Amino acid sequence: MSHFAVSQIAVTVPVSSDLSIRRSAFKGFNLNFRDKSWAPVFSLDLKAKNSGRRNHNVICMSVQQASVPKVAVSPLELENATEPPLNLHKPKEPYTATIVSVERLVGPKAPGETCHIVIDHGGNVPYWEGQSYGVIPPGENPKKPGAPHNVRLYSIASTRYGDFFDGKTASLCVRRAVYYDPETGKEDPSKNGVCSNFLCNSKPGDKIQVTGPSGKIMLLPEDDPNATHIMIATGTGVAPYRGYLRRMFMESVPKFKFGGLAWLFLGVANSDSLLYDDEFTKYLNDYPNNFRYDRALSREQQNKNGGKMYVQDKIEEYSDEIFKLLDNGAHIYFCGLKGMMPGIQGTLKRVAEERGESWEEKLSLLKKNKQWHVEVY
Repeated sequence: MSHFAVSQIAVTVPVSSDLSIRRSAFKGFNLNFRDKSWAPVFSLDLKAKNSGRRNHNVICMSVQQASVPKVAVSPLELENATEPPLNLHKPKEPYTATIVSVERLVGPKAPGETCHIVIDHGGNVPYWEGQSYGVIPPGENPKKPGAPHNVRLYSIASTRYGDFFDGKTASLCVRRAVYYDPETGKEDPSKNGVCSNFLCNSKPGDKIQVTGPSGKIMLLPEDDPNATHIMIATGTGVAPYRGYLRRMFMESVPKFKFGGLAWLFLGVANSDSLLYDDEFTKYLNDYPNNFRYDRALSREQQNKNGGKMYVQDKIEEYSDEIFKLLDNGAHIYFCGLKGMMPGIQGTLKRVAEERGESWEEKLSLLKKNKQWHVEVY
């Protein structure tokens, strides 16, 4: 069973191996990424005729906002390991998991399609925040007839407890890779991304071959619960940060009480392309002293020079503050397409030189102190 605590009231939602029940529980709590109703909040009767009752309800709402209820998670044994799980399931012996749900994350004006995919691993492929799963799409490898496809890696977009808070699911954030012929401008399905289309086309109950988990570079350091974490993402690179932030702000984890600063920079094309925006906006409202959130919308905003606003332009806006935080031990993370890094590195180098510092020396020190975390693809 999963317990959702709201102020003084606890709600129990059945979490079963029956996927239909689990999906209905998921929907029952409106964990919807396009609206602001994902939190387990009760609607209060503000139309009551008794004015005293109305005042009481308003007070209840303010108490609820002040206390910011967190969700109970299980099994807490997932906190006991001192080392992250690694490569429990290898490509030659993948784990057969089950698709729970596939949901489109972006609005109609977003270029391309990005999906949130929940996978039931039954507790058999545990992972830590910041790790990746490998997925082997069905069919044979065209370059090696008779052999399976190569493994595709996807950053996990949930905490170790998953979106049902029961330790049995993992979520992926996947953009459908579509190829358009440069001459005709038409889609060529034969060149589309095999794995991303398999995942985005999958239906609840479908089977999926999973490997891993893998990766240590993006693990969330938890030795100092009051540390600063600066997270920079383009597009689906936001996946690991969703896991971090749910652990920091949504889940009630006895061993990890976050009291530091989490600062997210997210670069996407336009407002319709924003991913998990309602979750992040809620943290901003509930934890204004612990969370900052800056969006770079390249097709809707302009940088100071009148060009498109990319994530590196947002970083430059706050460069003095970012450099001071790094000097004080902040961790900085980069996740997304590898094409994001030259522009970001160029901006950081220029800012460092303007401050009379050597970027090469600073970068070397950040890496030495394990403050610099990069996962690009």
